[in-house]
Amino acid sequence: MKYMLLIYETEANYAGEAGEKLLADIIAQHMKLGAELAASGIDWSGSELAPTFTAATVGGNGVVHDGPFAETHEQLGGYYMVDVPDREAAIAWARKIPLSPGGKVEVRPTGGHG
Repeated sequence: MKYMLLIYETEANYAGEAGEKLLADIIAQHMKLGAELAASGIDWSGSELAPTFTAATVGGNGVVHDGPFAETHEQLGGYYMVDVPDREAAIAWARKIPLSPGGKVEVRPTGGHG
């Protein structure tokens, strides 16, 4: 079954010189996780997302708003899509995702289509 592992973090964690160092470390950890997923034979994909200021949200009435719709402290910063046997396997992989302080990973099935 396919699961989205949605990575939520505070973009401000990556600001400034300390943030750039943290980002470089987190990216290196993501590269290792990608290699581990590939070595395990799991069908997966993933990507970081551009900062929220580049986002647009289209409402049900067709009106476009700049930025993400949700007013939250954390921003959706990237994702992994994994095809694993069950929820427990998806959660096990989610626990391995590197995060900045306060980050979280939402584990959600895709509905089984595709």
